Amino acid sequence: MSDTRGRPVALTMGDPAGIGPDITLAVWAKREAQATAPFLFIGDPAVLSARAKTLGITVRIEETDCLNSAAVFPNALPVLPIPCRATVIAGEPSAENAAAVTEAIDTAVRLVIAGEASAVTTNPIAKAVLYEAGFRFPGHTEYLADLAEKATGTAVRPVMMLAGPKLRAVPVTIHIPLKDVPAALTPDLIYRTSTITAADLKSRFGLETPRLAIAGLNPHAGEGGALGFEDDAVIRPVVDRLRGEGLNVVGPLPADTMFHDRARETYDVAICMYHDQALIAAKALGFDESVNVTLGLPFIRTSPDHGTAFAIAGKGMGREDSLQAALRLAAELSANAGKAQR
Repeated sequence: MSDTRGRPVALTMGDPAGIGPDITLAVWAKREAQATAPFLFIGDPAVLSARAKTLGITVRIEETDCLNSAAVFPNALPVLPIPCRATVIAGEPSAENAAAVTEAIDTAVRLVIAGEASAVTTNPIAKAVLYEAGFRFPGHTEYLADLAEKATGTAVRPVMMLAGPKLRAVPVTIHIPLKDVPAALTPDLIYRTSTITAADLKSRFGLETPRLAIAGLNPHAGEGGALGFEDDAVIRPVVDRLRGEGLNVVGPLPADTMFHDRARETYDVAICMYHDQALIAAKALGFDESVNVTLGLPFIRTSPDHGTAFAIAGKGMGREDSLQAALRLAAELSANAGKAQR
C-alpha cells in the first residue's frame, strides 16, 4: 500500500440506531481540545443532523469526498453520504438499513486500499440485525478480512487485539464456548497469532523487538501436567519454536499473575488463550479507553471497545472516550506504518 500519512481516517456509520452517531458528534465537537486527527464519516448525514438536534450539539455537516475531507474537518464534520432506506429512530434498529451499514464498510475499505484514507475506524454494528438482512459473516472482522482478500487477492488471517493505556492483549480463540477452547488451540493457531502480532507490533506500533508474554490455558499453566496437559504439550513447543526463530517470547505463564503492574512492565503484549482471559484484563485496566485493533489486515483498522448501546442511543449518556482513542490510535499507527515504508 502507498504512504497514506496525512490522509483522513475513514469512519464508518455503524448501526445508525445505535450510539455511533452520538459519539461521532461528540468527538468532532471536541476536535480542537483533543487535537483530533481529521476523519471522514461514511454514512447518512440526515442521521447525524437529527441526532445532533436531539442531543443539543451544534454541528455543521458538509458532504464531501475523501480527498477534500481533511480541509473541511476544522470547520465542518465531513460526510461521504450513504443514505439509510428506513427512517432511523435512536434505539430501534431496522434490518431495512443493513445495506447502508455494509455499504459504509465497503466504501471505507475501498478508500483505504486506494490510498485515499489512512485507516479505517468502525462504529459498532449489530450482527443480529444484519443477519436478518442476509449477512453471513460471524462479525465485523471476518467481513473486513473477506473484503481485503477480494481486493488484494491475498489470504488474510485477522487477529484481534485490545489495546489500552496499560495493556495490549490478544485472544488466540475468540467467540467460541469455553468448553471448545482446548480443542481449538492448535499449535498452528497459536504460532500464527503470535507471529502476526509480532509483525504488526514492529511495523505499525514501532516496536523494534516486541516482547510477547504467552499465557497458559489451565490454572498455574498446568502445574507440570497436574492441572491439564495443554500448557506443556501444545503451548510450550510453540514458545520454543518462536524463540528459535528469534522472537522475544516468554511462556506459558500462569494467567493469574500476568496482569499486575510489575508483570506488565516485562512485556508489550499478552497472548491469551481465550476471549475472557484477554478481555477481562484489558477492560478492567482501561474500560473506557481500550481500542479494538485488527492485526493481519493489509490496512489499519480500529474500533471502540463497546457495542451499539441501543438502550442509551440518543439520550446523551454515551461516552466517546473509546472512539476518540480508536481514531487517535488509527492515526498513530498510520504514521508509524508510513515511517516503516521509507
